[in-house]
Amino acid sequence: MEKLAQEELAQEKQESREAQEAVGMLEVFGLVCAFLAADAGCKAGNVRLEVFDKNKPGNADALPVPLLVTVKFRGSIADVEEAMRAAEAVAEAHTGIVSRHIIPRPTRDTEKMLKISALDKN
Repeated sequence: MEKLAQEELAQEKQESREAQEAVGMLEVFGLVCAFLAADAGCKAGNVRLEVFDKNKPGNADALPVPLLVTVKFRGSIADVEEAMRAAEAVAEAHTGIVSRHIIPRPTRDTEKMLKISALDKN
């Protein structure tokens, strides 16, 4: 019982910390580009990564790379902005950027959505 209470307290602390962090989302063409952008972003700012997400749009054959991958950075607003700048520069030099956005303080519902990833599905 005590262990369960400790785990619940740890989960609440994690959720509270995440609620105070910004999230930067960068959607790029291809998994290699996503890894390169994530690496550059993590080196540029004091950020951590959320799970990547993927999307294969209906017009995939017309795209430079038929897979879209979203890189998600977490940290302070300043660190996320710095990470996004570095990641964007790398992505532009490779296969390009589809979209980008920074959310300064995501809501709880948005936090839940950030955990979703299609990379582990067929």
